[in-house]
This record gives sequence, C-alpha cells and structure tokens, in this order.
Amino acid sequence: MVQHANHARARQSVISGRFCIAVLFIRAFLIPQPLFSAENWPDAVDEYAAQLRRTIKTIDMEAFLSVIKNPNGMRLVDVREPSEFNVGHVPGAVNAPRSRLEQQMWKALGYPNKVDKNSEIYVVCQSGARATFAAKQPKDIGFTNVTIVVMNLDEWQKKGHPFIKGGTK
Repeated sequence: MVQHANHARARQSVISGRFCIAVLFIRAFLIPQPLFSAENWPDAVDEYAAQLRRTIKTIDMEAFLSVIKNPNGMRLVDVREPSEFNVGHVPGAVNAPRSRLEQQMWKALGYPNKVDKNSEIYVVCQSGARATFAAKQPKDIGFTNVTIVVMNLDEWQKKGHPFIKGGTK
C-alpha cells in the first residue's frame, strides 16, 4: 500500500512538472508580449526609446497612410532584416536593416548621387521599436527631416493598407 502511494505521488509530480513546462512554453512563445515593456528589457531601454521619440518626429498609422498616398519625394527606409522585408513591405520602401544601417542607408537614399540631408525620411519596421532606435543614426549624421513610423505592420496589412507581398521592391 505504501509503495502504491509513493508511486501515485511520483506520477502526480511528473504530471505537475509537465504541466508547469507546458504553461511556461505557452506563456513564453504563444502569448504575444508587448514590445516596449520591462518584461523584455530593463526600464532604461523604455526610457531611452521615450527620449528618442521626444526628440525625433513620430507618425502613427493613419497619418503614415496619408504620406504613402501622397509621397511627394519622401524616402521610406525599412530597417527590418532582409528576410522580413522580402516577405512583404510597404510600397516604395527600401531595405536598410538596422544591423547595417550606416553602410546601407546611403545607397537606399540615392548615393552615389548627391543625397539631400533635408529630404523627408520615414523609418519603418515591424512595430516601431527598431525604427525608433534606427532613426537616431541618420539624425546623428546630419539628416534633418527624419520621422519614426510607430505602428504595427500586421495591423497595417489587416486594415488593407498598401503592402507588397514577396519580392524586393
């Protein structure tokens, strides 16, 4: 009888352990987490992002839609990785991933032709997070009209806004 009770407790312990692992997996990988939260990085990162958004112009989805419909010579730089960009992107975007922005943004903006540092540059990514941090780089090297696009690209697509699936441009 004691042996049966010990076996039952051991079995219950294994089941509880598996349940805990399943709950942790679901929490970590299947439930969407906010992109700007202390759960993903320290508060100092959120504070830095907020500071950048106070010093660099931002635009939301609806205002950005107006820009896309009437681009008037603006440049759109998508700072996602090439694999993300190639799945789909906003029309007119050129890819200059944040990881290589300093090297690739010049070509995206027309170099070796003369690059006008006063032209409108909109920086976009999947959620606005990478765009926020990436927008500082052109500002630091003298571009005067940089705007962070703060939106979720999945929501942009769900609303039926202009989006090119696949391809490179």
